[in-house]
Amino acid sequence: MSEEPSRLEMLHFARRIAVQNLAQIDKWIAAEEQREADRAAGASQRAAAEPQWTIGLSTNGAPEEVHAPGCSMAGQRQQRTATVDQAREALVQGVQACEFCRPDTELGF
Repeated sequence: MSEEPSRLEMLHFARRIAVQNLAQIDKWIAAEEQREADRAAGASQRAAAEPQWTIGLSTNGAPEEVHAPGCSMAGQRQQRTATVDQAREALVQGVQACEFCRPDTELGF
């Protein structure tokens, strides 16, 4: 006949199982952190690859004119870069489109 394990042996066994589970959870956490870092890096690369639209600003800093990416007339005044959505929104809000690069046509307005 075999003896039943002592209470101390059962506690040591439970501890080994808990340590193994914790190690597995740590691996899952590390893998998820890596996936999130990869997603963030991919998002920033996509954002950097998007062409930069430009919004020309008046002397008081108000939006004055929207320019398509690469417009040579955009560099003549104070400006800020914008995403395509920000350029669309500016046009919707009544900011004038550049007469040379015609961003309104390119954006479907």
